[in-house]
Amino acid sequence: MDKRRILILGGATEARDLAARLARRTDLAVTLSLAGRTLDPAPQPVPVRSGGFGGAEGLAAYLRGETIDLLIDATHPFARQISANAGIASKAAGIPLLRLERLGWEETDGDRWTRVTSIAEAVTALGGEPRRVFLAIGRQEAKAFDAAPQHHYLVRSVDPVDPPLDAPDVEYLLARGPFAVEAEVALLRDRRIDVIVSKNSGGDATYGKIVAARILSLPVLLVERAAAGDGHRAGTVEEALRLADHLLGAFRKRGV
Repeated sequence: MDKRRILILGGATEARDLAARLARRTDLAVTLSLAGRTLDPAPQPVPVRSGGFGGAEGLAAYLRGETIDLLIDATHPFARQISANAGIASKAAGIPLLRLERLGWEETDGDRWTRVTSIAEAVTALGGEPRRVFLAIGRQEAKAFDAAPQHHYLVRSVDPVDPPLDAPDVEYLLARGPFAVEAEVALLRDRRIDVIVSKNSGGDATYGKIVAARILSLPVLLVERAAAGDGHRAGTVEEALRLADHLLGAFRKRGV
């Protein structure tokens, strides 16, 4: 049987879940692509390629060279460049694109959110008075907070922040989610945190800090996502599975 070929651009938890579900199918050949930024990535259920493609042009060349039938963008909700490249490359290669992006968190009673549109805006929103700040934004953009060196920072990330911040009062915490609410409450209390900076990543794995902030009545500076683009989109793995079948059914393999 001629298998349909799917490339998943990974980076979000849902990418692994989707790959595992698709891997059970005998009519599909699935490859998961990871950017390679995580030093110790979790085991994956399908063959993995690691590293960049060389922009949209390189990704399009890969799609053609590997005769990919469906491209699924399941990168992190804030991985804007690779998502943009995926849109350009899928059009250039003439194949369908499905974006799997988990839904963002919704504000509820007891939340004290200030929504910002960028990391730079979050830095400014911390204000001039020194505060004890829990940075839960990952490691790649933590350096931006050097612009506000008056604050004490607790930076949590999966991998070390390299280079480290130049701000004079910084602690680093290496940890991988999911994080339980009780543990998050204890962490915020023990470190006497005044404010949390987080991206609106959605999902359950890191929602504990949001619930903990609600319990402790702590403010959260929440970096919102860019506006969603056009195209086929799914908010859950189940929805992505249905759309994948639809798109593969509508797209006939080249040369057939």
